[in-house]
Amino acid sequence: MEKDPGISVRHILEAIENIGADTAGYDFEKFRRDRRARQLVERNLEILSEASRRLPDELKEHEAAIPWQAIAGIGNVLRHDYHETYPTVLWDTCKKDLEPLKQAVERIGRKLNTASPRRREGTKPPGKRC
Repeated sequence: MEKDPGISVRHILEAIENIGADTAGYDFEKFRRDRRARQLVERNLEILSEASRRLPDELKEHEAAIPWQAIAGIGNVLRHDYHETYPTVLWDTCKKDLEPLKQAVERIGRKLNTASPRRREGTKPPGKRC
């Protein structure tokens, strides 16, 4: 089964957006005390990790500065070593690592959109009747 990289790109960007929303207005101390916010961040990092694993290798090679293996690895840590996840690591990931990743994934998304075939003017997308 062929993977649609556009779906993975959307999932990564949605997870990053969710993390931003879940930590908006927080400083580290508030984040450290808020178990629910940490769990939401952990879940979105798992989603982000899995979605990044599904990106084709060719796309990841174009963004070789992004540590794709480490991103995939954080999902494994969160799923299997959750008792070892420290709030400082989560906080640093949220506040330092996600913005460069977001920018890289947005570039990938733009490349995917430009690479997609354009419809002829006046044609309707498949499935549209009106």
